[in-house]
Amino acid sequence: MSAMSVRTRKVPVGTVAFVAVGPGDPDLLTLRAASLLREADVVIADVDVVDLARGFASPEADVRAALDDDGLPLSHAARAKIVGDAAKAGNSVVRLFSGDPLLDGALQTEAAALAKNKVPFDIAPGVSTLTGIPAYAGISLLGGKAREVRIVDADDPGVDWASHADPRVTLIVVNGADRAVDVARALINAGRAVTTPVAITRGGTTVEQRTIASTLGELPLAVKTAKQAGPGLVVIGETVAQRDKLSWFETKPLFGWRVLVPRTKEQAGALSEQLTRFGAVGVEVPTISVEPPRTPQQMERAITGLVSGRFQWVAFTSVNAVKAVREKFEEYGLDARAFAGLKVAAVGEQTAAALTAFGVRPDLVPTGDQSSAGLLEDFPEFDPVFDPINRVFLPRADIATDTLVAGLIELGWEVEDVTAYRTVRAAPPAAETREAIKTGGFDAVLFTSSSTVRNLVGIAGKPHASTVVACIGPATAKTAEEHGLRVDVMADTPSVAALAEALAAHGDSMRLAAAEAGESVWRPSKRRGAARRKVT
Repeated sequence: MSAMSVRTRKVPVGTVAFVAVGPGDPDLLTLRAASLLREADVVIADVDVVDLARGFASPEADVRAALDDDGLPLSHAARAKIVGDAAKAGNSVVRLFSGDPLLDGALQTEAAALAKNKVPFDIAPGVSTLTGIPAYAGISLLGGKAREVRIVDADDPGVDWASHADPRVTLIVVNGADRAVDVARALINAGRAVTTPVAITRGGTTVEQRTIASTLGELPLAVKTAKQAGPGLVVIGETVAQRDKLSWFETKPLFGWRVLVPRTKEQAGALSEQLTRFGAVGVEVPTISVEPPRTPQQMERAITGLVSGRFQWVAFTSVNAVKAVREKFEEYGLDARAFAGLKVAAVGEQTAAALTAFGVRPDLVPTGDQSSAGLLEDFPEFDPVFDPINRVFLPRADIATDTLVAGLIELGWEVEDVTAYRTVRAAPPAAETREAIKTGGFDAVLFTSSSTVRNLVGIAGKPHASTVVACIGPATAKTAEEHGLRVDVMADTPSVAALAEALAAHGDSMRLAAAEAGESVWRPSKRRGAARRKVT
């Protein structure tokens, strides 16, 4: 065959999807957008949504920020070329936009470049900024006397404000947050009533959201008092007056709070989710590092004994204990079926959940305090008639106290107390986190044990005087006070859920007190003083 007759096999062109994140809240990402990200080979993302892209994309995906070699934003034409080249190489490509690219024209520019080069594409629109931000600000766009919604770009010098003077029109002004006073004057001069309600929302749908609500006539004073600046959305019309009845986001008890959670991300998952529901952002800072025991033989003998029927009970007092046993099981090729015939006890809802995820349903979870003392209150006495074996396997940390062992022995059981893992103090957090802890950058800190108090102070220093200190129980509170901290909040029951609820109730009381005093800010980090917290 001659060289002229050889044909080069073409690589099939891949797919391109333009995906919009939405107005800011990552939870507003659509199901289609999440699916496209999971299936993508390459993701080209706006710089402020790169982390979000990595959270949804496959670990094997190539996720890049739309930046040049100098770290500067690429032009839309350059972005389109990168996307097109990746697709022509046969990849499934997602171009991820922050915000609403259909509103600002960014998507149109890049899509046109792909169309010119005959690269096909799909569009997955997100929640629109025009409806998402008003919804989070508690503003309806139609209703009552409002019969029409119009969109105006404040950057357009040719806007005929007189055509928008009708009181039945709800006006949405984009690119107008910092020009809202001029817009208000223009509308008043055009004949719109000075009493017309107006709202300026910045940081919409995020925990940084702030809304200035006023009227066209009083807006200059309201803007001056608020001292806010930056991009945002302006809504003008009668429906804004209903905001006090519809506001749901900015009135959450911990709205905007940054809460320090001295636990690993795995341990703090449920707690951080609960904080999010209250409007806060949980920032996990590990204070301990979990490591295998120095001598694994004891643990290996106990697992062998578990399989051979040496024990009647296995008692788990922590998620880490479950993890340590599960890892040993996997090492030996065992699974949850090895627990057949055994009775299993678990302290705490998270420990029980970890066992359930392993395929083991706990037979006993304390009905009262989720602690060793609570377990002892519910643990049965050894009965030689009904209990064929009198041994309890207790896999725990190397620093565990003897209270549980002593209590079980008193109930007639023989306890095999095994070091399943060691806890050592974690490395200090990043310098910026340490600085935020010391200077009041966090609104609150949640202590879930005495060790979290000691270790956090040891690796990062004492929280600032303004930071609200919340403790899971009296023992933890006592340790906090011994370290010179004043405890503001203590859970009614020793559980992380109760701790989060107690903090939320405290935050709500602060918000209401600030509102009664005419103050718009109740976040401790925004009201911090210079004095170090003192014990009272």
